[in-house]
Amino acid sequence: MSDEKRDDVLLKVDHLSMYFGRGAFQKKAVNDVSFEVRKGEVFGLVGESGCGKTTTGRTIIKLYDATSGSVYFDGKRIVAGIGSYKDEIKELRKKKRELKNGNDGKAAEMIAECDKRIAELNEEIRKAKYDHKHCDDVFRAEEKKRITEEYEAKIAETEDPKKAAELKREMSRELRIAAHKKLVTQIQMIYQDPVASLDPRMTVREIISEGLIIQGIRDKKYLQDQVYEMLDTVGLVHEHADRYPHEFSGGQRQRIGIARSVVMKPKLIIADEPISALDVSIRAQVINLLNELRETMGMTILFIAHDLSVVKYFSDRIGVMYFGNLVEMTDSDELFRHPLHPYTRSLLSAIPLPDPDTEKNRVRIRYNPLLDHEKTDEEPELREVCPGHFVRCTLKEFEAYKKQVME
Repeated sequence: MSDEKRDDVLLKVDHLSMYFGRGAFQKKAVNDVSFEVRKGEVFGLVGESGCGKTTTGRTIIKLYDATSGSVYFDGKRIVAGIGSYKDEIKELRKKKRELKNGNDGKAAEMIAECDKRIAELNEEIRKAKYDHKHCDDVFRAEEKKRITEEYEAKIAETEDPKKAAELKREMSRELRIAAHKKLVTQIQMIYQDPVASLDPRMTVREIISEGLIIQGIRDKKYLQDQVYEMLDTVGLVHEHADRYPHEFSGGQRQRIGIARSVVMKPKLIIADEPISALDVSIRAQVINLLNELRETMGMTILFIAHDLSVVKYFSDRIGVMYFGNLVEMTDSDELFRHPLHPYTRSLLSAIPLPDPDTEKNRVRIRYNPLLDHEKTDEEPELREVCPGHFVRCTLKEFEAYKKQVME
């Protein structure tokens, strides 16, 4: 990737894994997933229920502690799992014991190499723990420095004592807010269930303003203005501010959830199947609202869904997940024109068509991993078949996909 594109990346997920349980009871919800989301784009993450889409989103936003892998947001590592490092150290120590008990003449040299690698891995673990724990401290320090430099420059330019005093008050307020900020709050989540995600004992005003209050904002006039602005933005009226969630329809509740996320002025929104619990007539309204917010506020969206027809309309690029693995990733139009992985073709064949005659003759493609892939000991990897089009495959499948693309 060029330096220009690298600067354009807002979110980078690097070999992320999230396992639940231990030993024989361990479940690999997300397994070695890597992708990037560029600033201003909508990245769609699709797959059937239980494939790991939501777990990926929740791990990115630090609701779960990652087993291994890293997540970089705006150039800073915010998630760092150490499971893979620990597993490698365990294997190296096992290898050392075998070498000590064996008769290999080069055992001493190989043991020294193992010790060197173990030291490197322990250093990686130390760095991972530090980044995971202190990323917010680094972010706050940078924010305070930015705010101080910005306001000191403004104060130095003005000759009006009243204006200078007002700027000092503003700087004091911004510094107080920065002291409570967390880097991860620049990522907000819209949850799947608009009923369960809203506290039934809180008014809409309290729900929307809660995040601002947690950041240290106490100005009631400012909070009220922000609540009313968000209600206007999502298509609700000011009178709704003092009502409770049970007084709204499902679509209105989801709009409240969107307002709660957007009021924090995030750089990234993770929309976790925001329309799956809504009536078909309401879905288009919510999608159009997200599109408007993307255009007016310049937000980046990670859109999680299982409805490929919606994802095609809304997303710039799409990643397809199956059984915890990312199996295909490319531009939206390219995925629908040239699907390569058998599971992707199976998903696309399941999209219902509005024409009754065409729908009657639609042929469903069923995906069976045992039949659609040759038996081999090689572990599949995500490989770039053509520029920007990645498929999880073995080397033999990789060559076959390349021929298929060239035809």
